[in-house]
Amino acid sequence: MSLAKLGSGLRSRQAPATLITSVQRALRLLEAAASHESGAPAKVLARDAGLHLGTAYHLIRTLTYEGYLRRLDDGSYVLDEQVDNLMSRSRLQAALVRVRPALAALRDEARAAAYLALYEDGEIVIREVVDSQATPRVDLWVGFRDAGHATALGKCVLALLEPAERSDYLARHQLADLTPHTITDPRLLLQSLSQQGLDDLTIDREEYATGTACLAAPVGSGSPLGSIAISMPVRRLRELNMLAPLAVRAAGRVSRALSLTI
Repeated sequence: MSLAKLGSGLRSRQAPATLITSVQRALRLLEAAASHESGAPAKVLARDAGLHLGTAYHLIRTLTYEGYLRRLDDGSYVLDEQVDNLMSRSRLQAALVRVRPALAALRDEARAAAYLALYEDGEIVIREVVDSQATPRVDLWVGFRDAGHATALGKCVLALLEPAERSDYLARHQLADLTPHTITDPRLLLQSLSQQGLDDLTIDREEYATGTACLAAPVGSGSPLGSIAISMPVRRLRELNMLAPLAVRAAGRVSRALSLTI
């Protein structure tokens, strides 16, 4: 949905008693800029937004300073990267809404907390956790950005990356020693990634937290790349033959949901 159409849809609602007029005016200018594919000068934007030119100039300068508008060499204004960032985050929110039911079903079927991680701007980021009192999440006592090498989620994503991307990630992240089972040698880590088992599943056997194991499966094709995982007491790895198909099926559902919205 375009910014202009979104704005017109919102205005169809009944206005509350108190509104901030300056915010409304700024939004009208953004809608006006969005309606001109090649940009438009301030006079045109002011006319389209129904504003006095002086008022429009002040708001346009502010929006330009904040990165929502950009002035071209010919004096026209177009939407700038901050608007793109907002739209991208909106698409991610929509994706997460579609993903949650699949993660919740995996949690219930596997009787384990379920996770989603995505590879974004060179980092592996946890985007969703679905757990319950009966299936609590792992205590993320170390920030995930510093522990991708020690988790099934992170290792699964690393295995999906191109060699150059993987090398860049490892060069920027210290392989911290979190438990006696954590792999801290980059060569051994790469070797373990190349020896993944059935259906490209990745297992963390007490590498992040003592007594805890995780099973991860890849999601996404192209962009975004990511993985889903379930966490459990390490003794439950005896149930791998039952848990693996559940993870693979859920990964397929999550991949489809992501492809529809991102």
